[in-house]
Amino acid sequence: MDLLLRDRTVAVDAALFDLDGTLVHSLGDFAVALGALMDELDLPRLDAGDVAPLLGKGVDHLVHTVLVRVVGEQQAAELFPRARPIYWRHYVAVNGRHSEVYAGVREGLHRLRAGGVQLACVTNKPMAFARPLLQAMGLDTHFPVISAGDSHPRMKPDPLPLLATCGRLGVAPARALMVGDSTNDSVAARAAGCPVALMRYGYNHGVPVDHVDCDAALDDLNELFGHPAGPASFPPQENRA
Repeated sequence: MDLLLRDRTVAVDAALFDLDGTLVHSLGDFAVALGALMDELDLPRLDAGDVAPLLGKGVDHLVHTVLVRVVGEQQAAELFPRARPIYWRHYVAVNGRHSEVYAGVREGLHRLRAGGVQLACVTNKPMAFARPLLQAMGLDTHFPVISAGDSHPRMKPDPLPLLATCGRLGVAPARALMVGDSTNDSVAARAAGCPVALMRYGYNHGVPVDHVDCDAALDDLNELFGHPAGPASFPPQENRA
């Protein structure tokens, strides 16, 4: 299927999708689970707007970074072994309850599949979180292949998850479009040899994706088919939680 990336078309056989900030606006789940963690540790909470730039590098990075922000490096290292399972328990309890699918995603996925494009989800989220979230959002039927943060020895921005997923799908990386929302996705795609489109509404560590190396920056997934962007799906990031 030919897709529009900026002012050129690219033939693709597969599309590899990041999850948080790309398919699903899930900041609310993270904020609630982290808030419950901090309450249990008797520590001050971070605002949701402060959490958003920390997303995308996996559970351990998120929990450790939040602890460092609140108590400093040394105490964070001491608290982390206790905090990780607490966060895991709270996140499982709220996974999908404070999330929603971004506008344009469902239509875009249907159109890709109708065009013969194979779909896979490539996320740094653990499989125990990723699969239930896709199910809760009604997106699981689109993604028979899921590459999670614990599916391989290395996560994005390493290219391994993308290359392994292309191998499972039987497609060349050059014909597999990576769709994400962050520098992680861009770096992984470039190293794997995949074209990459980034969604402007995502998290990307607080940096606009227009400043990131990518083949297209999109407001709506359906721009891949030549449609103009519709109204913004969400208010500015700091007001999203």
